[in-house]
Amino acid sequence: MPDSRRAPVPGDLALLFQFVNSVDLRRFAHHGVPHTGGDELASVAQLERWMRRHALLREGVRLDPAAHRKARELRDSLRAFLQLAPPDRRGTGGAGALVNASAADFPLIVQVTTAGKIRLQPRPGAGFSGLGNILAELQHAAETARLDRLKLCAAEDCRWAFYDRSKPATRRWCDSTLCGNREKTRAYRRRRRGPPSRDPH
Repeated sequence: MPDSRRAPVPGDLALLFQFVNSVDLRRFAHHGVPHTGGDELASVAQLERWMRRHALLREGVRLDPAAHRKARELRDSLRAFLQLAPPDRRGTGGAGALVNASAADFPLIVQVTTAGKIRLQPRPGAGFSGLGNILAELQHAAETARLDRLKLCAAEDCRWAFYDRSKPATRRWCDSTLCGNREKTRAYRRRRRGPPSRDPH
């Protein structure tokens, strides 16, 4: 089955991209083969493995259920934010407020690198603070005018995050030949059925 995870995403946004896609809610079939989803952060141990794989957690450091809950809340808030159309992301209400609330657990500080560049880095502290790098990438995406291109697929049976590389940045689906066609087929069938008939009684 084609996997939209292989779609190109800028390297400096890869961590954000992989974090929001650490839960796979896709539940469609392709050529008769059902997609099997899953959650890479389903348990504390899985969160630890995911963070170590992305160099966000030092060897020997253990996380607790509270850290696990905060990590999942951060992911949920980012997914809710990216699910909105870019114009609807403006302001601090709704999904923006959720991101603000969850981000408070992962404070960032300004650091000057050895190359003289200024960047945001997680403030040293709790073992899960490395997840702050995801928020640093979110801010970088906004600063470089690329955040509007990071979206969740509009198909209800997909919701996979993708990076919209189309020139007008108007794509709604992670894969127009799969999710796009399924949604268009459903819309066509709904139009063919017409409005539901009313019971005369």
